[in-house]
Amino acid sequence: MSGRVVAIDGEVCEPARAVVSVFDRGFLYGDAVFEVLRTYGGRPFALDEHLARLRRSAERVFIAMPVDEATLRREVEVALAASGNEDSYVRLVVTRGSGPLSLDPDTATHPLRVLIVEPVVVPPREAYVNGVALVSVRARRATDETSASGAKVSNYLPNLLALREAKSRGAQEALVLDARGRVVEGASSNVFIVSGGRLATPPESGGILPGITRAHILAAATSLGIPADERDLMLDEVYAAAEVFITSSIRELLPVVRIDDRTIGTGSPGAVSRALHRRFREDVGLSGRPMPYEA
Repeated sequence: MSGRVVAIDGEVCEPARAVVSVFDRGFLYGDAVFEVLRTYGGRPFALDEHLARLRRSAERVFIAMPVDEATLRREVEVALAASGNEDSYVRLVVTRGSGPLSLDPDTATHPLRVLIVEPVVVPPREAYVNGVALVSVRARRATDETSASGAKVSNYLPNLLALREAKSRGAQEALVLDARGRVVEGASSNVFIVSGGRLATPPESGGILPGITRAHILAAATSLGIPADERDLMLDEVYAAAEVFITSSIRELLPVVRIDDRTIGTGSPGAVSRALHRRFREDVGLSGRPMPYEA
């Protein structure tokens, strides 16, 4: 078995034989939480951090985790070994389980876990060399102003529609604005700006997904002596920034050179973004290897 692997409740199977009930609430209602991570040199990066965030997400939507984190860790390692990939994309989903056709969450009592592993696909070199474009989109995410704010839930419809709009306007990602006009995050990323020599990113209190890569970039800033603030950002401030970049597990750090009809900074990836990306990759254990824009 190689390439793409699926495990359901810990049992590894061929993708074509992977079956989930049509009565599963993850399928019916998006009633599930998930994590996405990648490997470097075949080893999952920040796995413990991802599993801890998965648990926190489950707690916020009142899904009982079916197994402990040590079991999930072993299952990820088994699936990675079965895949035979040099490096992998890993998606771990926990649904509330199956039950009668009812919105009542108490009708499902046996949470289901699904693990998907496939070869990792990263953005093309040109995206890192030249930077990417974003468009601003007002969107109300599924967890906004609920007790689940900040949880990574499977109900991604607002994000999908935002990304669809971005692509229809020639951009690679949507920059999501909340009801108050604050910049919160990308449709599938966290956002940072560099202004006046300082790094800034929206705070967790704004309902963002607290990204794992985001946290490592903030740590990289500290190690490089770059001042960093977690605070509200408005769109005009983002337009006026010297540098903008987005972060995610698969993309790492991707420079942004255009938002809507505005050129960001010089219109090219900036020095601070480059320095933070390099330090991040050093922390991952990739010192001496080409950067994505050099490969």
